Amino acid sequence: MGKISSRSGGGPAVVWSERTVTRDGVRLVCRDWGGPGTPLVLLHGLAGHSGEWEAVARGLSPRYRVVAVDQRGHGASERHPRDVSRAAYVADAVTVIDQLELRRPVMVGQSLGGHTALLTAAAHPDRVRALVLVEAGPGSGDPNVPVAIGEWLDSWPVPFASREAAAQFLGGGPAGDGWAAGLEERDGGWWPRFDRDVMVRSLAENAQRPFWAEWDQVTCPTLLVLAQSGFVSPQEVDGMLRRGPATVAVSIPKTGHDLHLEQPETLCGLLLDFLDEHA
Repeated sequence: MGKISSRSGGGPAVVWSERTVTRDGVRLVCRDWGGPGTPLVLLHGLAGHSGEWEAVARGLSPRYRVVAVDQRGHGASERHPRDVSRAAYVADAVTVIDQLELRRPVMVGQSLGGHTALLTAAAHPDRVRALVLVEAGPGSGDPNVPVAIGEWLDSWPVPFASREAAAQFLGGGPAGDGWAAGLEERDGGWWPRFDRDVMVRSLAENAQRPFWAEWDQVTCPTLLVLAQSGFVSPQEVDGMLRRGPATVAVSIPKTGHDLHLEQPETLCGLLLDFLDEHA
């Protein structure tokens, strides 16, 4: 377990530890910022990485135990897992909770990571204290999503000549920088730390059906954080609020789907308010 010093935005260096857990031969790498209070498990979205949470983790770790996970197929974790089912992602989250002794954590997830957090809370209500879904919900069961994601990943001009070029291609600004931070330098260029086909297969079940039955099983307090220009439809939000009486929804103005990268300070403030009440 190594200590790694990270610095962001010119602020003070924050030390996090790399922690590794293994389930059924699949290696999962986590960033553990430590912290004195209730544990928080942070899950990134599809094609993302644990480092996306750095700014949020810096704001939370003085008061809470913060652990961010490179999920299977992503980042420093196993690149080519055979099983990319929703159940596998959930079992990984439970393994992290158990092996790192994170007693009844608050699960925080963005996009597909939020979906994993939702399913974990539904299947293991005794393990999850509270739930924060950032641009995530039960989904719509859109069969076109895997094709669209595959085409988007195919459009990446890899290898990128530099992280700066990648950030510009991936939207620029803080969101582009966050995506580019997940690349690795090798063979004279900058490459994604994931396999395109693994990403597409990871969406297979979400394309088949929405997960309303699982949402109905979530009993813990839930905060739904939405972007002004996000991916979660008003109809989905209405359904979540109608069927989830312990759920509160908040929308952050001037944000898109990657609001955790675009406005981490705002998100951190919302999380601290929610945690003051439920952690």
